[in-house]
Amino acid sequence: MTIMRIINRFLLQKSPPSLSPPRWLCTVVEQSTEAAPPPPESKKKNGLFYKVARGNSKSSVVDILNKWVNQGNDVDKLDIVNLSNYLRRRKNFRAALQLYDWMESTNFGTSNADQAIRISLLCKTDGIAAAENYFNALQASDKTNKTYGALLSCYCKEKMLDKGLEIFKEMNASNYTSTLNYNNMLSLYYAVGKPEKVISLFQEMEERNIPIDLYTYNLLINSYAALKNIDAVEGVIEKMKSNDSDLDLFTYGNLATIYFKCGVHDKAVHYLEIMEKMETKRGEDLFEAYRTRMKLYSAMNDLSGVNRAWEDLKSTFKTPNSTSYLFMLLALSKSGDQENLEKVFNEWEEGCSTFDFRLPNVLMEYYLSRDMIEKASSLYESLVERKIEPNLRTLNFFAILSLKKGGIDSAMKYLEMGLDKMNAGNSKWFPTGETIKLFLNYFEENDDPDRAEKFVQKMKKINRLDSNSTVVKSKAPDAENDDLI
Repeated sequence: MTIMRIINRFLLQKSPPSLSPPRWLCTVVEQSTEAAPPPPESKKKNGLFYKVARGNSKSSVVDILNKWVNQGNDVDKLDIVNLSNYLRRRKNFRAALQLYDWMESTNFGTSNADQAIRISLLCKTDGIAAAENYFNALQASDKTNKTYGALLSCYCKEKMLDKGLEIFKEMNASNYTSTLNYNNMLSLYYAVGKPEKVISLFQEMEERNIPIDLYTYNLLINSYAALKNIDAVEGVIEKMKSNDSDLDLFTYGNLATIYFKCGVHDKAVHYLEIMEKMETKRGEDLFEAYRTRMKLYSAMNDLSGVNRAWEDLKSTFKTPNSTSYLFMLLALSKSGDQENLEKVFNEWEEGCSTFDFRLPNVLMEYYLSRDMIEKASSLYESLVERKIEPNLRTLNFFAILSLKKGGIDSAMKYLEMGLDKMNAGNSKWFPTGETIKLFLNYFEENDDPDRAEKFVQKMKKINRLDSNSTVVKSKAPDAENDDLI
């Protein structure tokens, strides 16, 4: 897969924008439980927060809490809130659920917000049926705007339109109408590819005087864009201005992306330039704004715009994270700027605390696509020396490099490793069509019937070769979402 295809797939979906729930849409659970970081005393090594956060895999959260209480210590609600936020931010949903299991089993005293969080956690850990069973077992007095909203949010994320509609009607009948609940329903319509329903539900919000926020407006903008009604997009912008709604960084980035996808690049540049001139606060999602600028300028082959966004990001954040470096490497690779590509990669490698194979993969693909075998081999050696398990894309590149060097044994080794990893992670794209063709070309040019037969059988087993040994095409995942299994 070429760098341009990676950029286009991972940054710029075909229909403007992608019909999936926007990442910035809050849910009732997420919005109602954010709290300040734990106070310093709770992080001390003898504190409860530290014991749970640093607990080993052999000790469950329940065991740690019981031991803490049995030693004569108290657990207050702030401890629970901070631990819950900590575990959920790190996507340790099972441990967070154990926290709420303990609360209910010890009659600690759970609030309606706690019950809403539990619904969300049950959906993430045990599936939507578990969340529904818990909700249905609640007393009537506990079925409130928060718990209803949590279940609606689950349906939204699972794209279950019929059930979402059913519970949304129940909420309206109970007068649980709010901007957040409407936004969840709007995002569900959008996620299942019904942008016209987003528009009609927005009109209902206006008729019922439900407050409209930036999330609502952006969903409306995206829906008109999905219907290719750019004039209506302009109308939403004017409506926002007339209603004194402040257009934020996300909204401008959203508009720039829409106009780029529609081929109106001058408009896209206009909104990107507004983003560059905006006074920003650290609390805003600046990482996302900088990345949007980098993505779009790169797609328009504007390397100076990419560099401005990169310098702005580094001036705001002392240490950009790996994903930000990945965006920059993709842009430099696409532009063919090898000197700065290697410079930025070395900068990341020297400062990274956790090695992320997505980044050397960009460099490896750059070298291989240009038959720079010596450079690719040097990078390969440095990666092998790290003794860190590579991801599937890396193994695919290792196989390609081995074949280009005539090393069929190592190519077969990396193929075997990738197939084992693919089966464990349920990935279906490995190896890429390009890699399969390289193997077939090798066997056509070399008398190696045993390995050839072994290879063909393996590819047929995973449905990547048909009965005529024709390659069955399969797409690798986007660069940003490389599987790290």
